[in-house]
Amino acid sequence: MTDHAPYTYISVALTPKEDPFVAVSFHDAEMWIRATVLADRQPLLHMSCGKASVSVSTTGAGPVSDADVTTARTLFEAASRYLADCERLHAEQATAAA
Repeated sequence: MTDHAPYTYISVALTPKEDPFVAVSFHDAEMWIRATVLADRQPLLHMSCGKASVSVSTTGAGPVSDADVTTARTLFEAASRYLADCERLHAEQATAAA
């Protein structure tokens, strides 16, 4: 098995007459992830690996809307699938290495 060095990839696309596009990719197991509530009204999810960070919160940093709840549920479901895939692949790789 080849060791892969951790890295963070950030790209920004600035095109005339279009909104900027920013992409952040974390490929690092040493991530810092936390969820908190600001001022008892605004949930915040923050992910960082030291070189870059991403924060997710409510629409316009305002009160929690139905759309915000839907987004949070979608994020939870995607994170659950990511966990299941990591666990499955880790087990398969450990079996193959043995």
